[in-house]
Amino acid sequence: MRIRHLCTALALLTTAATLPAATASAATTRTTSAQQAAHALPLAHLYDNTAVGGGSGPGAANFDGAGNALSAPDLSAAGWTPGRALDLDAAPLTWPHATAGRPDNVVANGQTVAADGTGSALTFLTAATGTGAPATGNGTVRYRDGSMSGYRLTAPDWRSGPPATKAVALPHLVTPHGTVDGPARLYAVTVPLRPGRAVASVRLPRATASGAALHVFALAVRRDDRDWTGSWATSTSGYTAVGPWRDRTLRLVVHTGAGGQRVRVRFTNTFAAAPVTLGAASVAVRRDGATADGTPRRLTFRHGQRGVRVPAGAEAVSDPLGFPVPAGRDLLVSVHLPGTVTAAPVHQEAAQTSYLSASGAGDRTADAGGGAYPGTLTTWPFLTGVDVAGGPGAIVTLGDSITDGVRSTSGANHRWPDALARRFRQQHALPRYGVLNQGISANRVVTDRYPGDGISNDLGGVSAGHRLQRDVLAQTSARTVVLFEGINDVRWGTPAPEVVDGLRALARRAHAHGLRVVAATLTPCGGYQDCSAEVEARRQAVNAALRDHGGAFDAVLDFDAVVRDPAHPQRMLPAYDSGDHLHPGDAGLAALADSVDLRKLVPGRG
Repeated sequence: MRIRHLCTALALLTTAATLPAATASAATTRTTSAQQAAHALPLAHLYDNTAVGGGSGPGAANFDGAGNALSAPDLSAAGWTPGRALDLDAAPLTWPHATAGRPDNVVANGQTVAADGTGSALTFLTAATGTGAPATGNGTVRYRDGSMSGYRLTAPDWRSGPPATKAVALPHLVTPHGTVDGPARLYAVTVPLRPGRAVASVRLPRATASGAALHVFALAVRRDDRDWTGSWATSTSGYTAVGPWRDRTLRLVVHTGAGGQRVRVRFTNTFAAAPVTLGAASVAVRRDGATADGTPRRLTFRHGQRGVRVPAGAEAVSDPLGFPVPAGRDLLVSVHLPGTVTAAPVHQEAAQTSYLSASGAGDRTADAGGGAYPGTLTTWPFLTGVDVAGGPGAIVTLGDSITDGVRSTSGANHRWPDALARRFRQQHALPRYGVLNQGISANRVVTDRYPGDGISNDLGGVSAGHRLQRDVLAQTSARTVVLFEGINDVRWGTPAPEVVDGLRALARRAHAHGLRVVAATLTPCGGYQDCSAEVEARRQAVNAALRDHGGAFDAVLDFDAVVRDPAHPQRMLPAYDSGDHLHPGDAGLAALADSVDLRKLVPGRG
């Protein structure tokens, strides 16, 4: 019966595919959609491939057609156990319930999958096998109102795909001859949906032209965040050795943009190889140092649980909490790590001092005083976001060290996105957006600094292209992205056309997801140790292409013109220079923010 239903659904899809979209009537579209939705099956009912071996039935697994499979022990070590909830880039995915040796994924070939949810994007947990190349195909999403939209899905190869964008990496393979060294990788790939429409079903791509098999383990509509605004956020710049931290509490200081009457907090285990347990967490308004203004409020997870275990590569979002978050104030977000943590995802350049309890001090998240926090941190481990209820959404600033606030006054919140957030709060003519700072020091547009896998001392992040999904598209109620990046690329030899192509590619992807895209010209670096005449020529070429962009961006901010010295345009004005000739100081960062015509950041404006 199940096979007959599937064949009927596939026949209907084939018929629909032959109808010209321009001539198909709305009534026919609605009827076809309803028929296909009725014959859609849950993804698990369509599983026809076994990817996971190494358990009770290892011989049954044959992920790639050559007898090779994922390792069940490795998945378990990463926290990816059968039936485990996996929040990946704001999508509530679930790892298949199947045990090792049982079917756990489908090879995409036009199957119609039942789906549900309303949101801006659809995420697939996927990978390709067979040729060593990515697998790409076109599919269709059908909505409950009878409409439909197409999508193009590309699944990286499970062995040779980029580590920078993987959801999880496993160190071994299970082969017919035993377990051997890997790696093996799985990916969370997101495609845009029509906002505000409830999904009814998803037609998977048909067999790919390259011959690679496109496997789907899970799919889910991204979390609908229309009732939330991002107040503060930061990017994971790498994965590095820490401590070890044993039974300690981190008290992390963050500065809010937008305010609201309810709060939720996001913790991320990006790039990790193992799960992390967060034993307890709390939030409070900061008085000074590590001291709270009142008793910290307990955060819970997964409908009331005190703590949460976050699998490798995944995130955890706290339950909404009735807690008034004041705009433009410091918060203390405290998190207890009950086990031993030897490595952590971090944002390296916090430009802010946070606090750390003594080893073995236990859960101090409820402490109002700061006496239990003798240690200090200048990074943000695990913590990546604070959201508030309501509000119009957020502006995301994607950049490098200048956006990150390097050489601004530590603890003073003088980064240019901080100043931009203040400007939005102080006006009433436009929506009072939150501003999310996704700058990473040393980051580049087209080249990874941190490779995206393993413990590393290089905390310059994966490229803007590789982090756009996580750091922009998945951010809470993102409305506009400001692209202010590329000076590191031109300093380190990337040709100007490649930088421009990279920025244009970012814009195309953001536009596809409904975001307004604003680019900013690169500021001068004359006098910095490696800013040669060749670097200046590349910078000028990038800026010329941005100013004459031909519609690639919705607007351009000429930051170069704001801070350059008219007498020496390859250099910053001395009043704006932090002293190293690359990074603006507090005055220069304020000048960047003050120069922005806020109307250029508002979606829907010309």
